[in-house]
Amino acid sequence: MITLRTATTTDLPLILHWDEQPHVRDVGGDPEWNDWNWEEELGRDVPWREFLIAELNGRPIGFVQIIDCREEESHYWGTDCPEHSHAIDIWIGEADELGKGYGTQMMRLAFERCFANPLCQHILIDPMADNFAAHRFYESLGFELLGPRRFGPDASLVYQLTRAAWRSGATHA
Repeated sequence: MITLRTATTTDLPLILHWDEQPHVRDVGGDPEWNDWNWEEELGRDVPWREFLIAELNGRPIGFVQIIDCREEESHYWGTDCPEHSHAIDIWIGEADELGKGYGTQMMRLAFERCFANPLCQHILIDPMADNFAAHRFYESLGFELLGPRRFGPDASLVYQLTRAAWRSGATHA
């Protein structure tokens, strides 16, 4: 059973380890654009972001970030995002945990967190344009392609999951 808990500074060594794994680095885009100061970020409590550790029966296996697109301070998603729009990023920490359905379970838990706010009408994701496995994964969860977008030096595709699609069961694939 997968659960999500708040990431803390005690998770720093694990997150740093996962952040260096080839399967995580390969899909993260330009390292200079995307490198984080995890020690600093884990210590910051901001109302527009959640850092979560996914655990399988109490054992950490992945990471989830949920942000409010409009409130996020760098305005990564732009300044014209509708209120209460959310974006999700996930990692599976170790390569031998891929392909076991854990990412699907993690995303469904993240959907529940986002849509628990009745004002949230959609969730965005931005996989790299050449990450075809991620495109298939997100499409299987009910996300619809909005189109290409460049974030800094990275070419991405933006996908959206609407509350209506989530409610209709599109995420049960």
